[in-house]
This record gives sequence, C-alpha cells and structure tokens, in this order.
Amino acid sequence: MGTRFLPATKVIPKEMLALVDKPIIQYGVEEAIASGIEHIIIITGRGKGAMEDHFDHSFELDATLERRGKTELLAVSRGVSMLARISYVRQKEPLGLGHAVLCAKDLVGNEPFAVILPDDVIDADPPCLKQMIDVFDERGGSVLATMTIEGPGISAYGVLSGSQDAENPRIYNCTGMVEKPKFEDAPSKQAIIGRYVLTPRVFELLEQTKPGAGGEIQLTDGILALAKEQKVFGYTFEGKRFDAGDKFGMLQATVEFALKRPEFAEKFREYLKGLEL
Repeated sequence: MGTRFLPATKVIPKEMLALVDKPIIQYGVEEAIASGIEHIIIITGRGKGAMEDHFDHSFELDATLERRGKTELLAVSRGVSMLARISYVRQKEPLGLGHAVLCAKDLVGNEPFAVILPDDVIDADPPCLKQMIDVFDERGGSVLATMTIEGPGISAYGVLSGSQDAENPRIYNCTGMVEKPKFEDAPSKQAIIGRYVLTPRVFELLEQTKPGAGGEIQLTDGILALAKEQKVFGYTFEGKRFDAGDKFGMLQATVEFALKRPEFAEKFREYLKGLEL
C-alpha cells in the first residue's frame, strides 16, 4: 500500500512514484526487456489502474503534442506504450508475494519465468536480470539475486543457507533460507534482493503452501520447497541496488540516476558541490 510514502501514495500507487522522470515500475519493465524478456505480466490490485494507463496509448496527449509540433516529447510518450507486450492480472486481495506470483500461473504456463520487484531498482550493465538468466542457462536451476550484507542489517532480508560455489564465487549453492533472522541466527551474509528466475514447478508448490501470518502466502516458502527438489542458486549480481521503497533509498537513487543523465548531469553536479553541507 506504499504507506512509507504517505501522503504521496494516498492516491498514487507507489510503483508510479517518479525516479527522475520515469515511474519506478518502468525501470523494472525496461530491465526485463533489456534482458530478453518478451512478455511482461504486471500483477495489479485495487487503486493501481494508473500503471495500466501509463503503458497504454494516451491519445489525447499524443494528439496535443503532435498538433503543437512537440516531436521529441511525442516520441517519449509513444515509446512508453510500445515498450513490450504487457498483460495484467489483478490480485484481488493482498495475500502475499507468493500469492501474487501464483496469480500469473495461467499466463506463464509451463516455462521458466522471472520475477521483478520494481521497488528494488538496480543499476547494472549488463542488467541484473540478464546476468541471472545467464546463470540459469548455465547451471539449470532457479536463481535468486543476492547481496552480501554485513552486520545487523541482514535482519531486514531473507537470508540464504548453503555454500559458496567452488567455480564461481558469485554463485551460492542454496539449501534453504530464513526470513528476516536475528543477526546472530543468520545462516550466511547472502541477502535476497527482488529478482528471481524460477522454474514453473514453483507454481504447484505455492498452491500447496499454507498461508502464514496475516493469511499471506510467501514466495520464500515456495522456493524453500523447490530447493528440496531442484537446484536453487543465489547470485551476487554486479551492479548497485537502491531500495526505492524507502524514502532515503529513493533520494539516493534520484541523485545517482540524475547524475547519469547527460542533459543536466553537469549542472546538477555543480549544484550539489555548491551546497553548504
């Protein structure tokens, strides 16, 4: 529900909050496309219709821009609606991430798929998801994006148990995971970030997963069951992750992404240098 960004999210879905000049969900869609994904499925809920509108044609806006000769802005507007083939599935109740993923079962079918949580914005080249798909293709098992977290901050994440791969230090052979453990109980320093490449078997396992606290079905429970049957790997991606679901993380991302924009990076950098900090 985006409560950490109230009052902005009282009427605007948190996924539509702007990072520089694009909503954060668009960064996730663009990452998927750049990673070779051809079909995007967005799980929506009550009050999130703005996401569908964003990726649709805006005939009134396009007509106005065309009439006024705003060709560059017209290209931007039309480009968003032509990014990818996008389908929408409505999650009628907020019953957990596992339930949200399960909502896409019929559209995904019997093939591997990726999950992106768009409030984890990752700046990486090649894209984080592309790195993970390469590991999936090479190792033949589901892949979870991870970061190494030192200290008590690990308690805010799902944490993998297992062992580091002998051939590739970025790969972690996962035997299990613990959701938000106490620092002293964390089985490793490998924290799960909002990117997953999964086999379709996880759908059947999620259907068998009993709801936990608040009646929610957790994706981690489904992946735990999956790890008992198939290979599951953690992958420490190359790149920088920003928690855009947090106010401070969103501020960090805004500054760093703005500094990458050639049209105003130099001016913005000079402005930052001139601040009395």
